Amino acid sequence: MNYDAKEYGMVAGEDISHSLQKALCELENIEGEKTLTFEKGEYHLYSNKVCVKDLFITNTVGDKQWRRGTVPHRNNIGIWIENQKDLTIDGNGCVFVMHGKMTNIAVVNSKNVTLKNFSIKVDNPDMHEFKVVEVGKTHVDFEIDKESRYHKFHCRYYFVGEDYRARFKKSTFGWWFGYIPHDNENTIMRKAHPLRGAYMIKELEPHKFRAKYLQTLRFKVGDRYYVYDELRKYNGIFVEKSDNVALESVNQHFNYGLAYVAQNSSNLHINGCKFAPHAESAKLMISAADFLHICMCRGQVDIKNNEFVGAGDDTLNVHGIHFKIKKIEADKIEVRFCHHQAHGFNPLRVGDEIAFVDVPSMLEHGRAKILASELVNETTIRLQLDDVSQAIVGEVIEDKSANPDVDFSHNFMTRIITRGVLMTSGGKVKITDNNFDNTSMHSILISDDAKSWYESGAVNDVEIARNRFGRVEGYTVQVMPENTVHNGAVHKNIYIHDNVIDNADEGWYFKSVDNVVLENNTSDKPMEMKVINADVKTK
Repeated sequence: MNYDAKEYGMVAGEDISHSLQKALCELENIEGEKTLTFEKGEYHLYSNKVCVKDLFITNTVGDKQWRRGTVPHRNNIGIWIENQKDLTIDGNGCVFVMHGKMTNIAVVNSKNVTLKNFSIKVDNPDMHEFKVVEVGKTHVDFEIDKESRYHKFHCRYYFVGEDYRARFKKSTFGWWFGYIPHDNENTIMRKAHPLRGAYMIKELEPHKFRAKYLQTLRFKVGDRYYVYDELRKYNGIFVEKSDNVALESVNQHFNYGLAYVAQNSSNLHINGCKFAPHAESAKLMISAADFLHICMCRGQVDIKNNEFVGAGDDTLNVHGIHFKIKKIEADKIEVRFCHHQAHGFNPLRVGDEIAFVDVPSMLEHGRAKILASELVNETTIRLQLDDVSQAIVGEVIEDKSANPDVDFSHNFMTRIITRGVLMTSGGKVKITDNNFDNTSMHSILISDDAKSWYESGAVNDVEIARNRFGRVEGYTVQVMPENTVHNGAVHKNIYIHDNVIDNADEGWYFKSVDNVVLENNTSDKPMEMKVINADVKTK
């Protein structure tokens, strides 16, 4: 069945905050396949009118990072999709304009949901560009992007917008800010705040400021700096406890944290999407964190034919979670989330197979099946197992059933502040026919750790083929599990072939891995290779 958005009072150019949510509530009760179709145009959503929910989203805000006066995990959500089945939202080329700080879309506890043919734009987002237009011995003139609004209050300048007022010089001691050098606008890296060390700032004319320094050696005319709130309280698209969720031709032009984050879900598809600056915008950075983050998911994850431009972290991060064993009692164990940015949800399902993992070597030494699973509190999960004989307090477990097959193919990425792909999944992984351009760290990192981010697990079948790697800062491929003792290979079976590498930096790095094969890769200069306790064959 097809349903026209106009039938629910949603007209282009108007506020649809309430009417869209009302329509989704009605569609929730309709059986069978259904499509909600919009006409072209702009539809407006306001943060003070949309749904408000408490969401525990992995790799976002840590427990001790919540600011005074805020409710932890509370999110305003522009488009709230919950308990839906067989639903398609077809934007027909429309634009959803978000006013104020919010998570753009959340899909929760749903099945067979397709979002397609629309763009998401944020009005006056809290990310601001300082472009260097003049450099003197003791002064730098900056041009502020024309999208940003600001005012002066008590001799201080503030960026202002719906839901925020941010001082120009706030958090000048952080090192997470985006920096694009004057001689390569497709490179982005982390730098100090542009006003760090400035002892005076004054307005020369609208959107043009002069800052005074003791010295200005770090600045060049044409350099761009992006300042923003580092907290990932709000995100782009969030998917949780859902199956078969697809994005098709969805363009997202700004998000406050992770552009797309999925946890405890299965069978995810992202095809023909664009996470990149809007054509009308002069800004070159659009995401404060990763573009795609897949955590504790399963089934098939397909990411094909997409464009990723201007990220504040990785293009793609796929991983599980290492839970630490805190208590063993009869046939039950209690395990704990160990990283402060991940907790509050239970992805460990009845029937799943878990592995017991030794932390120093990162090797498993036994397995068990989950008979019962209960989230005791935000950080603790109690499991009943069919066999606890291999469980040891202080070691970690990995859910081997939450290792999706991943196909990351025919994608283009540039202006990435860290890695192109961070991959730690034991499923069948294909990273093929992509264009990695200007990653400021390793293009592909295969990790696995249980002492810092606690992101699991060991890879078993990875093909990296027919990609182009251009202007890589770091290793083209780095395999580096964070084991401190080598008692055997952590990773295995990685086939790297028919790739083209332009202007590579550090080459290849392989540690604690068996059966790596490099074949028919070409580079414009010799590729160095670092091998530590690894079996690597070059053909």
